[in-house]
Amino acid sequence: MKELIESIGRQLNEAIQIGVNAGFKIGDKKFNSVLVCGLGGSGIGGKIISLLVNEEIKVPFILSNDYNIPACVDGSTLLIASSYSGNTEETLAAVREGHKRGAEIVVITSGGELLEMAQQNNWNHLVVPKGQQPRAMLVYSLVQQLYILRKYNLIADKELINLSEVTSFLEGEKYHIQNDALRIAKHFHLKTPVIYSGSYFEGIAIRFRQQLNENAKMLCWNHVLPEMTHNELVGWAGGNETISVVYLKTDFDHPRTNYRWEISKEIIAKKTPHVGEIRAKGKNRLAQNFYLIHLTDWVSFYLSELKKIDAVEVNVINHLKTEMSKHK
Repeated sequence: MKELIESIGRQLNEAIQIGVNAGFKIGDKKFNSVLVCGLGGSGIGGKIISLLVNEEIKVPFILSNDYNIPACVDGSTLLIASSYSGNTEETLAAVREGHKRGAEIVVITSGGELLEMAQQNNWNHLVVPKGQQPRAMLVYSLVQQLYILRKYNLIADKELINLSEVTSFLEGEKYHIQNDALRIAKHFHLKTPVIYSGSYFEGIAIRFRQQLNENAKMLCWNHVLPEMTHNELVGWAGGNETISVVYLKTDFDHPRTNYRWEISKEIIAKKTPHVGEIRAKGKNRLAQNFYLIHLTDWVSFYLSELKKIDAVEVNVINHLKTEMSKHK
């Protein structure tokens, strides 16, 4: 896992080339909605991208992390199917239903049944490198979704231009990122992590939680401000020092959200001394998204080392898939 986290620059450059070289057949159809179907490491990219482009894209951006798709999906929907293995049964079921309804389908995968479906039905598709854990290949999902939205004229060039600068930016921050990640890992070690963020970065907070689940084998939770201050903050009456909190702070949080966090932090600190912040770096939202993804990936890896466990191993998920395959 360490080598995969370290390789983010190579992954970004390779993902950009896949997007640039993709030969899509684009008609003149107008879309009234975008639906991204995906689970786990293949699905979280949709959440991150939906929040990144939500001030630019003019149509609803919907997510499905299930077998089912919303009733609004029809021939005017662009359905992006993201499954690294190409064999995620929930995504395959969602794609089949979308196909029945006439949706325009475009696929991101490394192979499997989903790639076969794309080839058989002549759908636009992007093939990413195979053979890794899906969660370690998030970069490809993120980048390909940006290229898909641009190729279908749903967003402008801005994010792709920003993307070209991310690799050198992360390389320049490499040592700071790793040092901060180790400090944060120690902050969480032997405690229950709680991750808070502003609404634009909820996808990053979810991704962080997922990485702690899979790489560090830890239960934790996340919530988003300002919503958290309307419910969960009351629950902190039952908080204690076994809980460790971190807030993902960015330049793009609403000023009132930041003020809510300052008040919330004082309330939480009465129950646990373990309250900290991760300050995002980068000159735009895309860069700050990638900065936080990379830093929190390192946090999850360092926690696996502190706990002396294998970050790659996900035997329980493999067991579940085996059991599910017995009941078609």
